[in-house]
Amino acid sequence: MNQRFSATRRGARLARLLAAHQLTAWGYPHGTEGHDTVVLVVAELAANAALHGRVPGRDFALSLAHDPDRGVVRIEVSDTHPALPARLAPAPDQAGGRGLLLVEALAVDWGVRDRLGPGKTVWAECAVSVRCPVQCEVVAPHRQTQGTEP
Repeated sequence: MNQRFSATRRGARLARLLAAHQLTAWGYPHGTEGHDTVVLVVAELAANAALHGRVPGRDFALSLAHDPDRGVVRIEVSDTHPALPARLAPAPDQAGGRGLLLVEALAVDWGVRDRLGPGKTVWAECAVSVRCPVQCEVVAPHRQTQGTEP
């Protein structure tokens, strides 16, 4: 799956939502092992592309690939900014700067590579569980209507 997004907060949010939808389509609905990890890593990398990799008038790209034999989902986020990402060691009271630390903690592996054209691609591989069978049911939480008995 490949998709381009505007390098904005909205674009980063849409990338996260699309990743969640794609995982469900591949048989990894919310609640299966690895789903939330992949979505969080996509959110961090997309936010970095929108915040730090933003070049006016340029988008960022998200690519997701599923390798069921290895049990991983590969995430690639490409932007056109030439600066490489820097893993920081923020002070405890600092509000930001922990995105790549989260990626490093959650992903099986991650890194940065050149891309065709300007910029770079930040990639990560996250472990996922055995796929849910095609007939897998995603059960919505029970919602009680006011005034009714459970």
